[in-house]
Amino acid sequence: MADKGELSMYESTIEQIKEARAQAIHHTRLARQFALERRDLMQSLLAQGVSQSDIARELGVTRQAIQKMLAC
Repeated sequence: MADKGELSMYESTIEQIKEARAQAIHHTRLARQFALERRDLMQSLLAQGVSQSDIARELGVTRQAIQKMLAC
């Protein structure tokens, strides 16, 4: 195991790793928020009588994909 003195020459790379991790966490949180928003919007369309098939056709995905999105 390297001691702190040995790692000092890698400080810049370690900082880049930390920043990449922080960005990944941020983007994961955003993706979850957008998935919830997407689900809510689809549920609104369904409540207005739009079918899953119609939504799928408009989005260019399968009806099964819509079902998975709604299950989140």
